[in-house]
Amino acid sequence: MASADQLINAFTTLLVTIDPPGLAPIFLGLTVGMSRVQRKQVAMRGSIIAFIILAVFALFGASVLGVLGISIGAFRIAGGLLLFWIAFEMVFEKRQDRKEKTSEVAITKDHIQNIAVFPLAIPLIAGPGAISATILLSGSMQGSLERAQLIIVIAASLLLLFLALLIAERVDRFLGVTGRAILTRLLGVILAALATQFVVDGIKSTMGIVSAG
Repeated sequence: MASADQLINAFTTLLVTIDPPGLAPIFLGLTVGMSRVQRKQVAMRGSIIAFIILAVFALFGASVLGVLGISIGAFRIAGGLLLFWIAFEMVFEKRQDRKEKTSEVAITKDHIQNIAVFPLAIPLIAGPGAISATILLSGSMQGSLERAQLIIVIAASLLLLFLALLIAERVDRFLGVTGRAILTRLLGVILAALATQFVVDGIKSTMGIVSAG
C-alpha cells in the first residue's frame, strides 16, 4: 500500500504536468462558438480518453520498458529530464505558446467532433510529460493495490481538470493574464523540483544496480 507522501507526490506531479490553469484558455480557444453543453461534451470525452491512455501506461508502462530492456532507473533519469524541460518552458512561458500553436493547427485541420481526441486528449492532456510522469510513478508503485491507488490518483487529477474546463471561462476571467502567468510559473518551479527528484532517484537506482553487478 502506497504511503500518503507517495500519493500526494503522485497527485501533485500529475496535476502540475497536466496543468489545468494552462489548459483552460486553450480549451476556450478550441471550443470557440460552441454552446455550454457542447463544451461539456468535449471536456468529458477528452478527459475520459486521456484517463484511459494514462491508466494503460500506469498498468503496462513498466512492462513495456522491461521488454525493451530499459531499467526503471534509466527511465526515471530520462523522464525527469523531460519533465524538467517542461518546467523550464512553464517558467519562461514557452509551453503556453506551443500549446496555442497546437490548438490553432487543430482548428483548421480537424472537425469539431474530433477536437476531444486531438488535440485535447492527445497531446494537450495525455502528452509526453503526463505519460512519462505516469510511467515513473508506476515504477515506484509495484504492487496491485498501489497500482490501483495510482489509477485513482489519475482519475482524481483528470476529474479536477474536467471541472476546471467546465468553469474555464470564469477561471480565465478571474485569473487574467497576470494571474495566469504567476500561477504557471509557480507550478513550473514545483515541477522542476519534482523532476530533479526523479533524476536523483534514477541515479541512485542505476548506481545500485551497477554496484550489485
